[in-house]
Parts: sequence; structure tokens; C-alpha cells
Amino acid sequence: MNLSEYRQFTDSLLASLSRDPRVVGVVALGSMAEQGRLPDQWSDHDFFVIVRPGEQASFRANRDWLPDAESIALFFQETAHGCKAVYDSGHLIEFAIFDPDEISLARVNAYRVLLDRGGVAERMAEVAARTEPRSSDDWLIGQMLTSLLVALLRARRGETMSARSMLRSAVRHFAALMPHSDNLDPLRRFEISHPELAARVERAMRLDAKAAALGLLDLFAERVPDQRAIAAIRRV
Repeated sequence: MNLSEYRQFTDSLLASLSRDPRVVGVVALGSMAEQGRLPDQWSDHDFFVIVRPGEQASFRANRDWLPDAESIALFFQETAHGCKAVYDSGHLIEFAIFDPDEISLARVNAYRVLLDRGGVAERMAEVAARTEPRSSDDWLIGQMLTSLLVALLRARRGETMSARSMLRSAVRHFAALMPHSDNLDPLRRFEISHPELAARVERAMRLDAKAAALGLLDLFAERVPDQRAIAAIRRV
């Protein structure tokens, strides 16, 4: 979708939900919120629908309220509150259905209230204020290095897929250490904020698991004050 098409989908969604008296509020999230960044051709639609108590199951089970529902190729409930749908075009939407009290279960950073029929903005502000801030550097470094160590040990054992999973965990914690990281998903737009670092991580991750672990260790060593921990991992 280009930006015009993306916004047209948002407008159609909001119009459909605004006509339904069961809907209390609609909240755009991530790129859809357009808070600091605009959607691009790769952006999905991510949103909350807040409905009257007792109506949640109906919205999770029924796709007719979505724009162009006949063009939906895949629709399923992912979590207790959330669903996903994929259109024939490949466009992805992710949404959660809450009643007003259930909003407190959410975690958000960038959001925009599109429809509020009572108390939605106030509840969303409370949720945003409670969403966890960035973790401490000590915790992130500890998680990053121990994930890398486990990855190396499992690679040595021959557990390549498990090792790669732990390498991804190490990279995620590394990204969270960097300035301007997203506190919900530190890998989001990392390449845009830190292109050189992202390129080095990508080159390392293309190697076999053991070589990737060592390549990442060299990169992490440049940013970790405790070189004793780095040396301990190198001994493996």
C-alpha cells in the first residue's frame, strides 16, 4: 500500500466501527498511529478495538466489520484478545479486542485514539505510563553476553537451530542498548537508526552459528566495559 491507500484503509475501518453502537473506542498503534513516523509500503495496520463488555468474542470471531472482508485470505485468533488477518493483496492487520477494563492488560508506546465514546483516552494514557521503560544497561549487557555464551555452547554441541535462536536473543538485547531503541521491540527500524551497526550484525549472522557468535562477540566487546566477561566467553 502507498500512503494514500493506507490512510484510506484506516478511514474505512474507522467508518465501519463508528457505525456500530457496541464500539466504545478505536486506537491506532505503531505506524498506524503516525506518531513520529509515517506508514510506508511495508507497514501493517495495528490497532485496538474497545467494545462494550460481553461483545469481545463476537468481534474476534466475525470478520464482517473489517474493510473489504471478502478479500481476507487468512483470519485467526492469535491470543486471548488478539487476532490477525491477511488480505489477498498480502496486507497484514493485527488487532486486539478489549472491553474498557481490559485495556489495562495492554502495553503500548506510540498510539493515537481515533474514536472515544467514553474514557478510552484516559485509560490509554494510564497504560502508556505503566509500560515498562528501557531496561538497565547492566541487565541488557548481562542478558546479551549470557545469550551469546549459551549460543556458542549449543553450537559446539551441534544444536545449530537452538544456537541461532540464542544469537537472535543476544542481538535483540544489543539493539536495546543503543540510543533511540523501541522499548517494546528494539529491533524495529534499527537499520534506519544505526545503519553501520546493523550491517555488521547482519554480516555476522550470515555466518555459521559458531562463527556468528564470535563475530558478534567482537562487536559487543567494543561496547561492553567489563572485558573480563568478554575474555571468559572467548575461552569457550
